[in-house]
Amino acid sequence: MFRKADELTRRHFMSGAARTYLGVHLLPMLGSTVASAGTEDAAAGKAKHVIYLYMSGGMSHVDTFDPKPKKKEIMGKTEAIPTNVDGLMVGHYLKKTAEVMDKVCVINSMNSTQGAHQQGTYVMQTSYTMRGTIQHPSVGSWILKLAGKIHPELPGYVAIDSPPDHTGGGFFGAKYAAAPIGSPGEGLKDSRLSRGVTEDNFGHRLSLADKLNRQFHGRYPNVDVKAYEDLYREAAALMKSKDLVAFDLKLEPESVRNLYGTGRFAQGCLLARRLVQHGVRFVEVQLGGWDTHFDNFTGVEGRCKEFDQAYAALLTDLEKTGMLKDTLVVVATEFGRSPTIDKIFNDGRGHHPAAFSCLLAGGSVKGGTSYGETDATGSRVKDGLVTVQDFNATIAYGLGLPFDKVEYSPSKRPFKIGDNGTPVKSIFS
Repeated sequence: MFRKADELTRRHFMSGAARTYLGVHLLPMLGSTVASAGTEDAAAGKAKHVIYLYMSGGMSHVDTFDPKPKKKEIMGKTEAIPTNVDGLMVGHYLKKTAEVMDKVCVINSMNSTQGAHQQGTYVMQTSYTMRGTIQHPSVGSWILKLAGKIHPELPGYVAIDSPPDHTGGGFFGAKYAAAPIGSPGEGLKDSRLSRGVTEDNFGHRLSLADKLNRQFHGRYPNVDVKAYEDLYREAAALMKSKDLVAFDLKLEPESVRNLYGTGRFAQGCLLARRLVQHGVRFVEVQLGGWDTHFDNFTGVEGRCKEFDQAYAALLTDLEKTGMLKDTLVVVATEFGRSPTIDKIFNDGRGHHPAAFSCLLAGGSVKGGTSYGETDATGSRVKDGLVTVQDFNATIAYGLGLPFDKVEYSPSKRPFKIGDNGTPVKSIFS
């Protein structure tokens, strides 16, 4: 029965076992054991880490990174402003971001086949459409699978404010799922022994658990059980690691914390910087609230206030610390918003998968550039169409990973990180 259980059920079972027998609240998704990266030199990307900023709800492209100057019927209350790059414009809600666009490549020709949130997010995060018979690995899981961990004790994949169904390991298994973080300021919860559990007591419990595991494996050989056993060992090692301080934002100078801002997303971006600095391969930070069906302009202004300072600070901080060249910073969303303004819904905008914007910065990305173009209204891609699958293949390319490497599901079906997508190589130097 256990072998037929889905991934979430197994996680809950093993988490409960940890609480009962080991006296700790272990996160059952602490990352991967070291995986071998592909040996094929499929790309020239130089990045080693990814910070993946996901704008949940569908970020309006025409109000942010694809504004249409002098098109009041499209732009409404939004005005296009210049950036520190000649000819590159952004919405006026992004004043701080405008000052760092020399580090950014804007892809304004994104296109998705999915116009609903759940399906759109799923395909953006996995490259595949939802199926009832299979759970596909997330992009972070793919990166961890292809590149492996960097730090032997820290998780290879961490998700901040992201639902676990967006950051799971899929058919790769639990060891490739993200370690979830809720509030960035609280760090990695339950990473220390419970009150009353001594080191000797904990070691004794681990020994008993090992004995039970060996007996269980003998009777029920199962790769998932073995994976969770490995996660326990990683968790025990993490609890003693000096680099657990990577999760503690209180160690950052006040000046740096103020640079990012005090909001939850801002602190998530700062935590992401700390984590990659300590050797975490892939960190996702989510900012929700972009679903602006009603009163789009108030909604976009509010979301941009959360995003603007934090994003500009992240790029500035990474560059200052010399880490931008090693870190690919991604801004993604499931689709854009309709250029048509719906007066009935107090100037709202509907879902618009036909054309939207995503961003790449860092690594060997050519900053101060844009790729692709929409038509005069922002409704359709005019030039350089980039599918979701192309975009995910481009992320792999930016890390020098074999984007065309085939991995097989348990049912022996072949999959790739970007499905049949082709990376946009021209945006890299």
